[in-house]
Amino acid sequence: MNKLRKILLGCYGLAFLLTSPAAAQTAFSCAEARVNTVQRKAIATPGHVKRMNQYDVGFYKLDLQLERNSRSVAGSVTTIAKLTNSQLDTFAFELHPNFEILSVVVNGEPQQSVSNDQQGNISVKLSTPIVAPAELTAVITYSGTAPSGANAAIGNGFNTATEPVWGNQVTWSLSEPYAAYEWWPTKQVLTDKADSVHVFVTTSADNKAGSNGLLTNTVPLSDNKVRYEWKSKYPIAYYLISVAVSNYEEYLIYANPAGVPAPIPVLNYIYRGGALNTYRAEIDLTTPLIEFFSELYILYPFAREKYGHSMAPIGGGMEHQTMTTQSTFTFTLTAHELAHQWFGDHVTCASWEDIWLNEGFASYSEYLALERLQNKQAATAWMRDAQAYAKQTPTGSVRVPDTTNVSRIFDYRLTYKKAAAVVHMLRFEINDDALFFQALRTYLQEFGGKTATTADLQRVVEQTTGRNFSYFFEQWYTGESYPGFTVEWNQQGNQLRLLTTQFSTANNFFKTDLEYLIRTADGNATTVRLTHDQPIEDYLLEVEGTVTSITLDPNLWVLHRLERITRSPNLEVEQPLPVLLFPNPAHAAITLANMAFTPTQGAVYDATGRLVKQFSINQAQNREVSIDIRELPAGYYILQVNNQTQQQRIPFAKAARF
Repeated sequence: MNKLRKILLGCYGLAFLLTSPAAAQTAFSCAEARVNTVQRKAIATPGHVKRMNQYDVGFYKLDLQLERNSRSVAGSVTTIAKLTNSQLDTFAFELHPNFEILSVVVNGEPQQSVSNDQQGNISVKLSTPIVAPAELTAVITYSGTAPSGANAAIGNGFNTATEPVWGNQVTWSLSEPYAAYEWWPTKQVLTDKADSVHVFVTTSADNKAGSNGLLTNTVPLSDNKVRYEWKSKYPIAYYLISVAVSNYEEYLIYANPAGVPAPIPVLNYIYRGGALNTYRAEIDLTTPLIEFFSELYILYPFAREKYGHSMAPIGGGMEHQTMTTQSTFTFTLTAHELAHQWFGDHVTCASWEDIWLNEGFASYSEYLALERLQNKQAATAWMRDAQAYAKQTPTGSVRVPDTTNVSRIFDYRLTYKKAAAVVHMLRFEINDDALFFQALRTYLQEFGGKTATTADLQRVVEQTTGRNFSYFFEQWYTGESYPGFTVEWNQQGNQLRLLTTQFSTANNFFKTDLEYLIRTADGNATTVRLTHDQPIEDYLLEVEGTVTSITLDPNLWVLHRLERITRSPNLEVEQPLPVLLFPNPAHAAITLANMAFTPTQGAVYDATGRLVKQFSINQAQNREVSIDIRELPAGYYILQVNNQTQQQRIPFAKAARF
């Protein structure tokens, strides 16, 4: 879900006209009152969640009567589930107290003992307990008017309004994160995805009703009614089940990503009165986006069904599985909501604590789409803007510490923009795009149709790269703030000294690589990458030509604040020390001291001049590095090291044993 549409409640369209944090200030102010209204807790108590977790949902069928101009809901919901224990005595679910429960039938038996705490927690004491391996089949018939307490991420869980441009009346659902119970009896537990869902909507014949999966039938009924029958066979989280009803105009196009067995329909339910003429060109960009994300990640996860949009005046979009609800069709909004089909729908965060796994990757997909389908300049501007937003919140983590607070879950600066910057930095830290995108594909394949945590993502990244990323996730997921830097430099001859000092508003240290763009008077420019793993780093580099300027992080990889970067004539520039090798003779390993901070290539030659060993050192810790020589036979050798400041050949001996 795109966050500006969440926070700009009542400010339709404004979110996507903002081009800078400064321009957004008015929007945040107008949203402030609404944000306060969504500081509420999840409905289900821990005890009620425990009772609901005594069954595992396999199937939902919603069979509802809805109109485009009313929040009234009437009908039934069927739940089929397996037992997680040997016996089920109580069937627990959630439904808002605005609704009257007309009947509950479990495995064919009408139930009489229905307990309602008037907060939304419903418990049905079963007249006949269910014993495994028997399954639960519950049919709940209910009716009422959905509440209007603005408890969802955007407005209510179930809404009706007249959109302001063409005057279409629309009714739609928006259940994220805890508002599904505002329109249907449900189990709001992220880790329990239904294996499949049917959504049947009976409405006036001049309406269309959009929902998840494939439209398998449209059944004319008496009294000028029609029933839309939607069916999906893919696993789905409770908050992604959706409906949208209006007298829509239909617009159908197709996407053809590589490897798809048949073209993927992109079904669009568009406002009547001119919306299609206004948005057609933007809607058509959905197909190259599907094809691009399928190439970049994995094949569109719901390729056997469809993708599409149902328009509703929500001031943004909501990533309902296979049919996003969207108010407009800006490029980045469409890209964001589509990317959620991979990150959020196919793989769903296992807890709202980890909502960044949904929103951060969907937001970063906007950047990737701009870079591929528009131009690098647009992508760079997007990243600069995202980092500027993230830096407006120097405190607060990407991890959501309070999942009872809806406004904190969907904090625009942390959950969306900083999270996207974190994904960008993860790509930079991996420093290999093939491995980065392979890690994402593995994550999507391993957890597709299921839920995942940040620990799951970290494990996949570490297994893919063969590296430990604990420091990274501790800094950027659990930790707060971001680093700041001051850089002093001076040049003498061909030696350039860089003295970089890190500081942080949270007084914590960030280990990170940094790029330095060095420009010289002859017009040349060189980018060097250095690891910053101490509060103060002192680098000595060899350069050709007279340095005229140095730019820190020219490619916007790292979320940081630059305090200053200045030339300091009084900063002494020492000549590089020679590399020292010890012990000599050696048996198992040699240690190299006085190593430069810059990447070094090493080679070992035997007494005949034959190359017998090569190695690379990205950066020597404390200017020392150990080289394993156990595989070399006893004898005499020459070690050669090459980096930006040191080129040396050092003889040494390998002893059979000491």
